[in-house]
Amino acid sequence: MDKGSVYLGTTTEVAGLFPFVLGAPLPAEGVPIGPDLLTHEMVCFDPGGWVGKLVQNPGVWIMAQPGAGKSAITKRIALVYASYGSMIVVPGDVKGEYAPLVRGLGGQVVRIGRGLDRLNPLDSGPIRRRLDSLPANRRESLLAEINGRRSDLLHALLATPHGLGRRATAPEANVVGAAVAMVAEKLADDPVIPDVVRVLREGPKELWTRLLVDTLDDYRTLVREVTLALENLCTGPLAGLFDGQTTQPLNLDAPAVSVDLSALLTAGDQVVASGLLATWSYAYSSIDSARALGLMDRPLVLPLDEMWRALRAGPGMVDAMDSMTRLNRSKGEVTIFVTHSLRDPESLPTPEDRAKALGLMERCDSLILGALLMGELERVHEQKPLTSEEKALVASWSAPGVTGVDGTTQKHPGRGKYLIKIGTRAGSPARLDLTEAEATMYDTDAAMRRRAEVPR
Repeated sequence: MDKGSVYLGTTTEVAGLFPFVLGAPLPAEGVPIGPDLLTHEMVCFDPGGWVGKLVQNPGVWIMAQPGAGKSAITKRIALVYASYGSMIVVPGDVKGEYAPLVRGLGGQVVRIGRGLDRLNPLDSGPIRRRLDSLPANRRESLLAEINGRRSDLLHALLATPHGLGRRATAPEANVVGAAVAMVAEKLADDPVIPDVVRVLREGPKELWTRLLVDTLDDYRTLVREVTLALENLCTGPLAGLFDGQTTQPLNLDAPAVSVDLSALLTAGDQVVASGLLATWSYAYSSIDSARALGLMDRPLVLPLDEMWRALRAGPGMVDAMDSMTRLNRSKGEVTIFVTHSLRDPESLPTPEDRAKALGLMERCDSLILGALLMGELERVHEQKPLTSEEKALVASWSAPGVTGVDGTTQKHPGRGKYLIKIGTRAGSPARLDLTEAEATMYDTDAAMRRRAEVPR
């Protein structure tokens, strides 16, 4: 083999031949993604293992056009981390597309829907079975924390269109919290939303005192709207979903868990959004409860897919997502946010919510971009600076549409191509090629193909 020739020259004379035009490659550890599109070196990804080295926060923000492979790379990350001992928790699987992966890992899939599984948003998780064995001061502290979470979730659900459609007022928030604490103290089991409604309707004198009123009429004036809103969460399209005890508690000993909400899709986006809020809060509360009792110490991977649906649920969802990401560094959690546009946070109703939503992206030190149009890349650039070359490369993978002239769904031209940016480092463009087993488990187009095959 010809070893080539060696030439000497000054930096002025050979400046145009300076070889180091690419950033240093990412460390070859963690999740193997695929070959670098420029150097053909293997690109790996390890946001959890790089904390304190390349990143300060293990959060991951994944963004691409529909059909470009957002879910595929998310599942690859989850699959490899599972092999390293992390637990995969998909707290709201809107399309049911993570169920094959979870089952393949020997995990648990909980299906929420009428005639399927039911979830109690006020469930205390595994902590309820251990409370009696705890010292009195510890038991009271945990009960106060549980009731606080229950109240926060009810306030968030009330902010959705199926509730008040707005944030609860100070008197409403006060009385709901007091009602939750009252029913929790009286019942041997976890309370359910109808229990809280019943106490609000009965209007005991303790609640009058909390609201600083002296008559039943004054009390009813203050609580009428919030009481009816809570009843709405148990009727109509949400009836039978979140108004009773949990039928299948999460198995926190399983290697992976998914809460499948695909049965709610036909009920509309608002129902799905409310379902996401309830299942996310329930899953996270169960995990935190288990940790508080020392029942769980495994690191987690939490894929939060279909973010655009979640953000439209109301102000409560932004707060819930914000709280989930602020402590993931200390807990060893890799939280993966998956969306297709930064217009979703911009569509939120208040400046505070928009700022919080964009803050989720800012706290993610790892950014993975699939095919995007230049306008979308400019929005990303405002939050996470991109070079002109990076923007041009990612934009070259994009497509205005992926539907053929005959109406069938076509493969996205940029599918499987990603730019992986860690902090302010130069991005590494990589190609993900699925294995045969992955291609079966990750097939998100199967449902669309089946619909296309139905005779019209």
